[in-house]
Amino acid sequence: MTSEPASRLPAVDRVLRHADTAPLIERHGRLPATEAVRAALADLRAAKAVADEAGVAALAGRRLAAEMAPSQRRVFNLTGTVLHTNLGRAVLAREALEASDAVLGAPSNLEYVVEKGARGERDDHVRGWLHKLTGAEDAVIVNNNAAAVVLVLNTLALGKEVPVSRGELIEIGGAFRMPDIMARAGCTLVEIGTTNRTHLRDYEGAIGEKTAMLMKVHPSNYAVVGFTTAVPENEIAALARSKGLPFVNDLGSGQLVDLERWGLPHEPTVREAIEQGADLVTFSGDKLLGGPQCGIVVGKSELVRKLAKNPLKRALRLDKGRLAALEATLRLYADPDRLPEKLPTLRLLTRATADIEALAKRLLPIVTNALANHATVSVEPCRSQIGSGSLPVDRLASVALSLTPIAPPGGKISGGAVDKLAAAFRALPVPVIGHVQDGALKFDLRCLEDEAGFAAQLSVLK
Repeated sequence: MTSEPASRLPAVDRVLRHADTAPLIERHGRLPATEAVRAALADLRAAKAVADEAGVAALAGRRLAAEMAPSQRRVFNLTGTVLHTNLGRAVLAREALEASDAVLGAPSNLEYVVEKGARGERDDHVRGWLHKLTGAEDAVIVNNNAAAVVLVLNTLALGKEVPVSRGELIEIGGAFRMPDIMARAGCTLVEIGTTNRTHLRDYEGAIGEKTAMLMKVHPSNYAVVGFTTAVPENEIAALARSKGLPFVNDLGSGQLVDLERWGLPHEPTVREAIEQGADLVTFSGDKLLGGPQCGIVVGKSELVRKLAKNPLKRALRLDKGRLAALEATLRLYADPDRLPEKLPTLRLLTRATADIEALAKRLLPIVTNALANHATVSVEPCRSQIGSGSLPVDRLASVALSLTPIAPPGGKISGGAVDKLAAAFRALPVPVIGHVQDGALKFDLRCLEDEAGFAAQLSVLK
């Protein structure tokens, strides 16, 4: 390109007929290619620059590549949070991906009973598995746990009151606040007890003519410790039964197996909640369960049937791809001995610290070489968190690479040096997402399984 009169630019038709433009038309279509050529010519005119047909085609190609690139793409999650809400939470198992692909690319029996040649119900694809894994009588599936809570409240408590302990009035990411959700669902929250202590007499004293249910909410992303009292679920359930009310337990990040089996902290399981007397239990599919985003309600058949008849159910229902992925994920739980091998979430949570340290030592010289004269790199112990409101105060021993910027010769480290380093890693073909702490960029390696892919792209940093 040279600074010459804009009249020297080729016409749109000439660029479109040029050999270098043909692949753009073939890949993206004539209309997008034409629009990109016109935009490239407009940019050249504005810059008072010229280019031949090949030059304009190259500019148009770069524009099209940027416009047509997927907005959502793969990243390396080295933040130290396994179930990172902003990075998509659970990574699906191979079986779940294959099951989803199989039905997304073709018609399926989503709501059709092949054997009977009659219409069916989409939730039937997972009801049997949820009964087997939780002991609940029935189940209904919606698009996330927030939707599950809204459906339950709107169905069973519309225009009525729901007592909830003040210590359980949660707010989680994305401005999900339990008091607001109750208001939107059409019911009235009755706060009982105090932030740190709630007694059975508080529930009993709140029950009146307009009470629709008793409800317990998992605190999810915080813990109340110290001088505390919480009423056991079986006692709330017994009180609810004596008053002819349903007891609903919102587990948030529900789990189907006892994590202590693999040395992880205990998280209440759905089966435990059912056995402790809950009439309905709500929980997520894409957190500790390790499946696709969805909300699951299990419990008494008569209550589940009411949920299924609510017009909101259609608005909140799950699509065929995620339903297939959920079914495949649930099947993995039938073989708990191999669950850490098959389920990525559990595999990452149970990853041995020694294995992560060995990975860090292998990557140390590679990352050091890629950042020569720009940053020092060291291996440091760290603590991973589970994330997405799961076991919020528990941490897992892990190992990180710590990248500290080097001051230029005769200068000093600028205040934004670490942020620039983080931005450089985010600009890689597969963005690398870490976190900044104590003047260094930290890469917790617990979630790094594609070691070769990570290392191969570091040359771009030079």
